[in-house]
Amino acid sequence: MGEERISALPGVPSLYQSILMHPDRGKYDLSHLRLAVTGAAPTPVELIRRMRDELGFETVITGYGLTESTGIATMCRDGDDPEIIAKSSGRAIPDVEVQCVADDGKEVPRGEPGEVVVRGYNVMQGYFEDEEETRKAIDAEGWLHTGDIGVMDEQGYLDITDRKKDMFIMGGFNCYPAEIEALMFEHPQIAQVAVVGIPDERMGEVGQAFVVPEPGTEPSPEALRIWCREHMANYKVPRRIELIDELPMNATGKVQKFILRERALGRAETPS
Repeated sequence: MGEERISALPGVPSLYQSILMHPDRGKYDLSHLRLAVTGAAPTPVELIRRMRDELGFETVITGYGLTESTGIATMCRDGDDPEIIAKSSGRAIPDVEVQCVADDGKEVPRGEPGEVVVRGYNVMQGYFEDEEETRKAIDAEGWLHTGDIGVMDEQGYLDITDRKKDMFIMGGFNCYPAEIEALMFEHPQIAQVAVVGIPDERMGEVGQAFVVPEPGTEPSPEALRIWCREHMANYKVPRRIELIDELPMNATGKVQKFILRERALGRAETPS
């Protein structure tokens, strides 16, 4: 970025988090950064704020899509209010339909969570030589079922809350890891965090958080749990917190939560 004076930088949230936590960031000239385009994973509001205040981006735009929708389905618009950009992935691009639906395929009321489905010219014809998986992904009416959970407001702006498969149920309450991660990211000593659901004999499932501390800080798991109890509903508070050096990520920068689940399930029970 410094050598080429990059001004526009697209990337997943973890990319910007990595830049923010780099110990030598202050040695580099990032003043030329102008536009950030992010998505592919939930983006905490606090991260948007830090991208503007600490990295100097004039404009941060969020969007949403997946390979099966040719990369994009929703996008913020030029001139959208900063709060909309920070809290949503925009609205459907022209000539594309986007809805949030219940398990029965019916659209949920605006403001309630449901699986995001997409229909339009951007939806793929199918998976190569795999008709069975194609039928699972695209229903008879042409809706692509994304597997993502989202909430749509009255104006059609979409907020992606989590992956459907990542949600866990604790004592009857639906817990969305991305929501918990966004709350925890506001802690000044947390650089990165990932939450997974793990089995629990009494509650069915509970949350475990994997935390990468901010450089130069040494938060304790118990202190973080106390902070969480003060800043979120009790059922959202992770029952276990483990400090790690880095989160496992794939080539695109997405956290590989299946690795974290395997790691969590391999550890002994700790008191709630």
